Amino acid sequence: MRLWAAPDIGRGGQMTDLLVRGGTVVTAAGSRTADLALEGGRIVAIEADLTSLAAGADEVVDATGLLVLPGAVDVHTHTRVATDAEPDRFFRDSVAAAFGGTTTFLSFNNPGTGSSPEAERSLLTGIREWRAATDADSAVDYGLSLVISGRADDPLGELPATIEAGVATSKAFMVFDFRLPDERLFEAMRVMGQHGGMLQVHCEDPVLLDAGVADALQRGDVLPRYHATTRPSYIEAVATARAVAFARASGAPLHVVHLTSAAALEEVRRAKALGVRVTAETCPHYLVLTEERYDDPDPAACARFIVAPPLRSRGDRDALWAGLADGSLDMVATDHVPDRLAVEKVEAARGVPFNEISNGAPGIETLLTLLYSEGVANGRLSIERMVDLIATTPAARFGIGAKGALTVGRDADLVLFDPAARRTLHATDLHHSSDYTPYEGFEVTGAVRDVFVRGRAVIRDAAFVGRRGAGAYVERGEIAG
Repeated sequence: MRLWAAPDIGRGGQMTDLLVRGGTVVTAAGSRTADLALEGGRIVAIEADLTSLAAGADEVVDATGLLVLPGAVDVHTHTRVATDAEPDRFFRDSVAAAFGGTTTFLSFNNPGTGSSPEAERSLLTGIREWRAATDADSAVDYGLSLVISGRADDPLGELPATIEAGVATSKAFMVFDFRLPDERLFEAMRVMGQHGGMLQVHCEDPVLLDAGVADALQRGDVLPRYHATTRPSYIEAVATARAVAFARASGAPLHVVHLTSAAALEEVRRAKALGVRVTAETCPHYLVLTEERYDDPDPAACARFIVAPPLRSRGDRDALWAGLADGSLDMVATDHVPDRLAVEKVEAARGVPFNEISNGAPGIETLLTLLYSEGVANGRLSIERMVDLIATTPAARFGIGAKGALTVGRDADLVLFDPAARRTLHATDLHHSSDYTPYEGFEVTGAVRDVFVRGRAVIRDAAFVGRRGAGAYVERGEIAG
């Protein structure tokens, strides 16, 4: 039986670079046992039996008993670029992505990732600077999403040129000292929509948040746990409602990043029912961890979980899983921030107030493992829905047309995944540039065995065989839908 195939593959003396045989090929639409032929960095055939190509293939890989998945597409990371003092940090996180089965990631250039003050003032300078800093540095394919800072000189004037340059998405923060005021955020959303782009928004209300933080500090509530109590879920929900109202009024697409709560999810559901062009993501830490982590009396241990928005209740966690299953939530991304306990979060142990501790936690290597183990193996998601959430929909929504699916003609980005493997997560076994993992000691089901990016091996038998600089920068097309 023929499943999918390009015409005349393997005929007329044509050679196949790689033949993957006998695995369970998973797409968002279904799963089946099949062989895949890879040629020139693309998938050229997917059929029930490609035995006829084996003799002419450069390599044949036996995938019996394994899942053959499209490489994950992580559209939300804050991977830091190299510096003279730390020349390997971007490369290390790209290697960590590969070990985790992520073959394409997008990174922001917000303050703290290595961008200069000049890049914060000019979006176009930001593109040039970030491209120069990351060129020939990644082991997997990668791209840029800009951050529109409130300190930028003329972001509305520059946005059309950024989209033309292949950076189809940019992000605005409603909070922090580089926040974009509401009026400019609304105009940025509208301008991006008019030129085929999409605005991503960090949804927390600045008035409510700033007041809560100020009140806590005045009371002397300065421990890390108060990071969470000053950011209740209604602060996220109010801001989410405002962002989707902006999208409704402008007709522009909106992507809500790192949604954490049932209250915010309900705002997205209502917007979708009204036909608003909104999608939303959540992150593994909100699906796996809960607010009980803030009960740890050790400030240094508690600081591991300072993320914005914070971890929520078990009820919120369950609502997020339900939203992923029913389609209310569209994707899962990591919000990877490679903070280190010994560097960015070190002051937590010295008693500094919670608002001075760095926000963020690492996660670029654990996306697929956690979604499979906690979602598929625990019966919360089908394997097809998982693929849709971490590969197919992110690629489609963010203008990465050659990625995200095992389809003839697409890039040969694929992961051979052992669903029966069991392991325990430890920071010492991971490869990111952080010095900890928020999932320390988690027992998980499933493990990546092999990873290919455009047909070239990056991970083989759980070992890195790739090359620094082999990853290609991805220019992205206009945002549809």
